[in-house]
Amino acid sequence: MDNVQILTGNQAAALGAKLCQVQVVSAYPITPQTSLTEVLSHYIEGGELQAEYVRVESEHSAMTVCIAASTAGARVFTSTSSHGLLYMHEQLHWAAGSRLPIVMCCINRGVGAPWSIFNDQQDSIAQRDTGWIQIYCRDNQEIIDTVIQAYRIAEAVYVPVMVCYDGFVLSHTTMPVRIPDERDVRAFLPSYQPHTILNSQEPRNINPVIFPWRRMDAEGCLRDGYMELRYKLQKALEEAKPVIGKACSDYTAIFGRVHEGLFWRYRLDDADALLIGMGSLATEATMAVDRLREQGVKAGVLGVRLYRPFPREEIKNCIGQRKALLIFEKDISYGYEGALCSDVKAALYGSEVKAPVHNFICGLGGRDVKAEELADAVKTSLKMIGAGNLKQQTIWLNCRTEKSNDGQSF
Repeated sequence: MDNVQILTGNQAAALGAKLCQVQVVSAYPITPQTSLTEVLSHYIEGGELQAEYVRVESEHSAMTVCIAASTAGARVFTSTSSHGLLYMHEQLHWAAGSRLPIVMCCINRGVGAPWSIFNDQQDSIAQRDTGWIQIYCRDNQEIIDTVIQAYRIAEAVYVPVMVCYDGFVLSHTTMPVRIPDERDVRAFLPSYQPHTILNSQEPRNINPVIFPWRRMDAEGCLRDGYMELRYKLQKALEEAKPVIGKACSDYTAIFGRVHEGLFWRYRLDDADALLIGMGSLATEATMAVDRLREQGVKAGVLGVRLYRPFPREEIKNCIGQRKALLIFEKDISYGYEGALCSDVKAALYGSEVKAPVHNFICGLGGRDVKAEELADAVKTSLKMIGAGNLKQQTIWLNCRTEKSNDGQSF
């Protein structure tokens, strides 16, 4: 019989890390992440998890501890949100450049100013170029399963993985979660085999200053320069996609749950209008699609699960010949458009896909995004397209843009 528990998203993530038998945990409290590491600290203090919990004074230090512990050969875990993730920025580059298989949960929260403790995805999107794999979860079941998969992926390609899920919407909401059997997790996730070499009898520098060009070391071996190492990190992420797909299919074979590797589909086969999104927003879009279908609109959802490396070829092939692409996202690349929209359009460049693209910026700072609002936005877009307006649109959904009472623009 399945072991089903009612868990918040943060509890699910903590239990996933526990099942992976992490050896070092280091984190700093920040809303809405705090309860995740509180649960892990209880596991460790109560003897349920044989690990070291390293208390630090900041998120920058937390990632520093994770880098050191992973370099020493430990399986490590951390988590953060919003400004905490931004404070880690320097060390995120360091972890990826060191090719360390660290797993971190980013519990997505808006970034100040002004202050907000509520959800959007601006924090993780802002870190998309640091060299981390990024996976976005749609519910609490996917959170626990993805944390387990993340260690398998990270330790296969030696690239850190960020497991992202929406603050409060998932982190503090309870759902039934099927708990993987610990023996099955052991079968799915082998012991960590570190690639770093630490030997007191053969001391060496790790990550010293490196020259732009290739050069001989003291033993006469030709060593890579900075660009060669950057190229290898890029290739590792590009070649991670089949590894991610294999991890998902192997997980399904053992545990019976299908999250799909790179993206997921809902009522997509005959869809003319394609709603594209990530995380819980894409889940809300499935309910909008059901409403639209009842009204005779052939709509479907493409939920992007893997954002980095971006599955451009796979998404392009999945989109095919649709009549409209409607991209909903909780982020904005200021001065341009939503980041997901930019990446989808780049993936379609030079292809046969000619569908108009409408980009909806929505849900920033925790503003509710309801299924009926998504459905209405789709119908409005389709009317515009039907009237011959094929120009790309960037639309702020459910946002006042007129003048306020004091004459200031919102």
